Amino acid sequence: MKVMLSAQRPLWIERALQFIRFSLVGGLNTCIDVLAFNCLVYLFPTGDTNLLLLFNTLAYLLGATNSFYGNKMWTFSEKTPITRQQVVHFMLVTALGILCNDLFLWQATRLLTSLSLDGFVWTNVAKVSAIAGSFSVSYIGMQLGVFTHKDTSKAGKATAFRPRNPNRPITTASLSVVLPAYNEEAVIEQTITTIVSTLSMWLPDFEVIVVNDGSKDRTSQIVARLATHQPRIRIINHTTNQGYGAALVTGFESFQKDLVFFMDADGQFDIHDLLTFFPLIEEYDAVLGYRIDRQDTWMRKLNAWGWKQLVRSVFNIRVRDVDCAFKLYRAEFFQTHRLETRGAMINTEILYKLARSGYSYTEVGVRHLPRRSGRSTGAKPTVILQALQELFACAKKWFWEETGIE
Repeated sequence: MKVMLSAQRPLWIERALQFIRFSLVGGLNTCIDVLAFNCLVYLFPTGDTNLLLLFNTLAYLLGATNSFYGNKMWTFSEKTPITRQQVVHFMLVTALGILCNDLFLWQATRLLTSLSLDGFVWTNVAKVSAIAGSFSVSYIGMQLGVFTHKDTSKAGKATAFRPRNPNRPITTASLSVVLPAYNEEAVIEQTITTIVSTLSMWLPDFEVIVVNDGSKDRTSQIVARLATHQPRIRIINHTTNQGYGAALVTGFESFQKDLVFFMDADGQFDIHDLLTFFPLIEEYDAVLGYRIDRQDTWMRKLNAWGWKQLVRSVFNIRVRDVDCAFKLYRAEFFQTHRLETRGAMINTEILYKLARSGYSYTEVGVRHLPRRSGRSTGAKPTVILQALQELFACAKKWFWEETGIE
């Protein structure tokens, strides 16, 4: 069964169901937490606040261990292997939860003491109050900082694939690679050379279209030199920098093959990850990559998260990584759909129009490598401002096209 972008449940329903699952897991965690806390209080009776805080922390940690597996496998439906980054993020969220839990317990204990309420029962009242107070902190931390990927269906499950015969093409379809480039003289030659040598072993017919978006360095000269020796390489030059979206659109308007794939030229992706995409494109209309262990600054990650939430809210586009520059499409989509945006909104527009037209997709995790040189322009204020302007303008226009309501 193909997964259709338009078949996704509304975001508020998904969030509500997710919160219910989180609450049920939290109920079990609470039972473990309270049981462990009571065992410690029973075995080591005390009225000392500091010792109670220690017991509370130990009990919370025990519940947190169950929380990790319960929320990973059920609440957020993440079946991917546990990563070191995920464990670190979980430990940070847990530490924040313990801090909040202890603060709530301390405040509740002080309040009950001021009311001259003491004893085993009121100690548990304080404990339950602390759990309730830190519940929302834990949920938000889990959702935004730990379990950020979701495997709910066939979409998103990568298929391990290797050709049976290394001398036999992995697909008979032809492929156009669109490579937008801006000031990438340090890595562009290696990126193109690797793409050509790798695809030569996989495909009988492909082309590499490099769109030089007004680079001020030697990017254009390097690509032109490579093209003179390799007829599969084509270069298209923008005389001035027009933006990432404009570079992609130029490439999409120039391809000549059956399939269209695009990736960044900055060396942060490995073309070998494309191998798993080919068997999937025979079943789906698009194969969307999402970055595993994203190698960007915390500011870029924060910007990306904010943009993702905005896109979800406005257009109901719910993919793991909206702007991952590693995607494969059937050429028919670009031949029949005109793209209107020219900035960072480009991926959102493509995904929205895929959804509106009923195309199917699947998602595959790809490696994301540290940037070796150059500077990313995606977080520049002017780029962000243009993306926001395009988003709201397109939201109004597309809403009117669908409903006839201005």
